Amino acid sequence: MRILILVLSACLLSNVALAATSIKTMTKSMQKQDGFIPVFYDKENDKVYLKISAFDTPLLFQSSLPHGVGSNDIGLDRGQLGATRLVQFERFGNKILLKQLNTDFRASAENPAEKASIDEAFADSVIAGFVIQAESDGAVVIDYTDQLFSDIHGIAERLKSRKQGTFKADPKRSGVYLPRTKAFELNTELEALVTFGGQGTGAYLQQVTPDADAVTVHLHHSFVALPDDGYEPRAFHPFSGYWKHAYQDYSAPITESMEQAFIRRHRLAKKDPGAAISEPVEPIVYYLDPGIPEPVMSALRDGASWWNQAFEAIGYKDAFQVKVLPEGADPMDVRYNVINWVHRATRGWSYGSSVVDPRTGEIIKGHVTLGSLRVRQDFLIALGLTSPFTDTGGDVSAQREMALARIRQLSAHEVGHTLGIAHNFAASENGRESVMDYPHPTITLDGDSISLDDAYDVGMGAWDDYVIAYGYQDFADDTDEDAALQTLVTQARMAGLKYKSDADVRASHHGSSDGHLWDNGADPIEEFDHLLAVRQVALNKMGLNTLPPGASLSSLENALVPVYLLHRYQLEAVAKQVGGIEYEYENKGDNSSAKGVKFVAASTQNDAMIRLIDASAPEVLSLPKSIIKLLPPPTFAEAQTREQFNGRMGRVFDPVSAAESAAAFSLSLLLHPERMNRLAYQHSLQASIPGVDDVVRKILSVHFYRKKEVTSNLAMRLQMVAVQSIIKALLANDTAPEVKLAVTAELMTLTEWLEDEDDVAHYRALEHYLNHFWDTGTWPIAFEPQPLPPGSPI
Repeated sequence: MRILILVLSACLLSNVALAATSIKTMTKSMQKQDGFIPVFYDKENDKVYLKISAFDTPLLFQSSLPHGVGSNDIGLDRGQLGATRLVQFERFGNKILLKQLNTDFRASAENPAEKASIDEAFADSVIAGFVIQAESDGAVVIDYTDQLFSDIHGIAERLKSRKQGTFKADPKRSGVYLPRTKAFELNTELEALVTFGGQGTGAYLQQVTPDADAVTVHLHHSFVALPDDGYEPRAFHPFSGYWKHAYQDYSAPITESMEQAFIRRHRLAKKDPGAAISEPVEPIVYYLDPGIPEPVMSALRDGASWWNQAFEAIGYKDAFQVKVLPEGADPMDVRYNVINWVHRATRGWSYGSSVVDPRTGEIIKGHVTLGSLRVRQDFLIALGLTSPFTDTGGDVSAQREMALARIRQLSAHEVGHTLGIAHNFAASENGRESVMDYPHPTITLDGDSISLDDAYDVGMGAWDDYVIAYGYQDFADDTDEDAALQTLVTQARMAGLKYKSDADVRASHHGSSDGHLWDNGADPIEEFDHLLAVRQVALNKMGLNTLPPGASLSSLENALVPVYLLHRYQLEAVAKQVGGIEYEYENKGDNSSAKGVKFVAASTQNDAMIRLIDASAPEVLSLPKSIIKLLPPPTFAEAQTREQFNGRMGRVFDPVSAAESAAAFSLSLLLHPERMNRLAYQHSLQASIPGVDDVVRKILSVHFYRKKEVTSNLAMRLQMVAVQSIIKALLANDTAPEVKLAVTAELMTLTEWLEDEDDVAHYRALEHYLNHFWDTGTWPIAFEPQPLPPGSPI
């Protein structure tokens, strides 16, 4: 017992001694950086300490990933931002807690008790806890090392969710990264090399790591002083073109909405508010990654700089600037808006994200991530469209310029997101009026000649000018800002500008008839017909002249895929006309009378249905024999990749399965349960709109009824794709019962027709399988059509 008492006493004395240690004494041998939160580094033990002197004082905490994994499929890219949190340090005895404050639920009332009731009603989140290591004059020192080495970015969960293996952060294989651990006046930046140990079982991870059981990245932590109170939030409108930043205000009168909604935007003000044209108090400056090569660097600078045109249109001079990141500057430093050039093992998405003040929606930092392989994909598409080579070489300047023109668009697009601006997928229907659309190359066809000269637009569009005016226009002090913003909205509508963003158009089965990804033109059917004609010309020309000298013949498939599937995105735009509706984002009072919701015209729906079904037919999907004859299996040591077609013939090129994939894609768009349910409803109210029975009957007519005898492998395969697609729609849980009845009736008619065609062997077999289906409710030869190779992003 005496021994136990002595041990406890020693522990207590040790804790007292530790708490009594002064900061100066504890840190005397450490490297120190003064700043917003002073940093101490213990080189002997590789530990980083923070000096905390402000308690219960909100600040911003931002995590990020300076060094990534390099796989688009995993999605842990260099420069990726994590969550932006409003936090504060709080003291509890010998502990310091880092608490994330709940900003979603607030009370704007002046009554402290009312504010307290909201704080007490909704939970906060303590994201880290520390034991005080030393103390002097009301300030304390905490050991931040464990938190810096922790999985604040959710890397282990991301690897697990992508089925790449089970991992956890390993402190023994992690270390403080001093070159990017710095303290400044208004922000403190900390960085660590962190290793995640585990079992890397996934192919994506094995593709990009030297040892898939050890994934080493960099993690960055930023503590940032809150901006001053000079920022004025701007009201959100669903037609504004901006993302919404909102919270629930429990102090709002019961006659008003609790939701307080603002746009996200940078702070910007004129030096001379009364001047028609004025320089800004502080310009918005974006910095380019110095590791970007030419000519891409110049293209990215040009594209990003287009935004200054829109700021000039609202009376600013040099309000938006683009420069190269200064030597020694850290791109993760929140003081810099950056455009990063990110390498991955495969092509993938680019991103525009921001550090946003959770209280107001003010953008503190814009952060653009551009995938480096995108420019190569556009160049490949250009080569496939034009086949410019000869035996000795060829002029590819036009193809190169198309790829650079796309990169300019991409730069402007992603920077637009970091200005707070959302996608506008309907802008292409106004004539390429926004860089915030996903642009498909505009291809000119003159006979059998393909021109890429006007593939991508240059500069700001009318929608971009309007959005910048809504978000950044200065208004005089005596101006009613809400009324002025409403005037801008009204003017944009009167100009005929269209707007549809992600929630309404991302999925190809959504009901909006406008707003499409990777499309062109006001008439989706007309553009579809044009692209089919371009596609056929390009396929007819494709061959040896598509390949640069010295390229393997099998590499022709890389250029073939995007050309063979050139119509895939316009096909989605066509599909949205079937069962589609027309509507706008409107608030009460936006127009003298609400336009409401209308069905797409019956004639348009019928034309769209025919295009979708014809796109699944052998006449569209058969390849020129010259291409099939030319394409050998991959050469020795040349791997098949996911960018190529999925076949059923091993390493041998499989044109039948290529057609199978394309046909299944087209029919899946048409027969999606939500689309068929809408179509059945619309047909019940307006008989001229095609019904579900019309759709299924037309599919069967194209693949069966108009063909008395089918012997080619391609036609037989596509027949099976057609039947499989119809049965899949019939069995889908989301298919409405009245739709199931209509589909069943047409399949029964097919069964009867097959009985009369029993002189064709595979028709007899299909009849047998259908009768089995009627008897048992199971489809005995179900198969999954081969998936298309990746398409987005082009």
